[in-house]
Amino acid sequence: MNHLKIFIELTRLNKPIGFMLLFWPCSWGLAYSNYFKQNTSTLIYYLILFFVGSVLMRSAGCIFNDIVDRDYDKKVERTKYRPIASGQISVKRSLIYVLILCLLAFFVLIQFNLTTILFGMGSMIFAFSYPFMKRITYWPQLFLGLTFNWGIIMAWTAMGNEVSFNIIILYISAIFWTLGYDTIYGTQDMSDDEIIGLKSTSIKFKKNIKLFLFISYLITSLLIIYLFIEFLEINFSLFFLISFIITLLYQILKFNENKPADCLRMFKLNNLSGFFLFLSLVTINI
Repeated sequence: MNHLKIFIELTRLNKPIGFMLLFWPCSWGLAYSNYFKQNTSTLIYYLILFFVGSVLMRSAGCIFNDIVDRDYDKKVERTKYRPIASGQISVKRSLIYVLILCLLAFFVLIQFNLTTILFGMGSMIFAFSYPFMKRITYWPQLFLGLTFNWGIIMAWTAMGNEVSFNIIILYISAIFWTLGYDTIYGTQDMSDDEIIGLKSTSIKFKKNIKLFLFISYLITSLLIIYLFIEFLEINFSLFFLISFIITLLYQILKFNENKPADCLRMFKLNNLSGFFLFLSLVTINI
């Protein structure tokens, strides 16, 4: 039972916000593609596959991140009790877990077409490079955006589409969404990160974080509005699109970098943001 508890803490399965933020972009890509393909049964099946894949890959990514950051995590109040940093589990056993999770994710991946499989394999480069970014650049959140939203492209190709301008627009909009929410998340550790020499957009823009959030979320919103006007329809789905934008505005208004609990609460609100945008895309034909 203790091993199970450590595994859950190691993979953050007790904190579903992580794998949901990985899953929502996949769902956007699938819902957007379904507007053109009109294949509900395939949409539902692929939503299940991408959800399982998101849980598996996020779990593997958390473990790998903790392996890479174990010496830093010991020095940060919020992370010093993580299983690897606190010595509850060895690096060797943790790596075995990573390999098993990646193997399971690969079995999910091969259910798709060759193009999607190749894109999925390519995403591994992003996934396992990300933990090193905070050491070399103030923009690890941008790299996370490239990584966490790759599922949009994979979902689009899974439904039999070639990569096109409109799906790239959705991908870019999601990158700015991630820039915003992960900057909020990063404010929890700013003081510790500055002391130990780690970088983030939270630190880079610490004097103007709200302005940075506003610009990031504004770009996200404008790009998605452009997609609806140029390639989709404005109908009942407009209600959910407006709801999505309202959740972003609410985060900016309520964000307070001096209150870590508020930062975490605003970060978690993005689960609702992702859900609203999915609903806006999946209800276009209603």
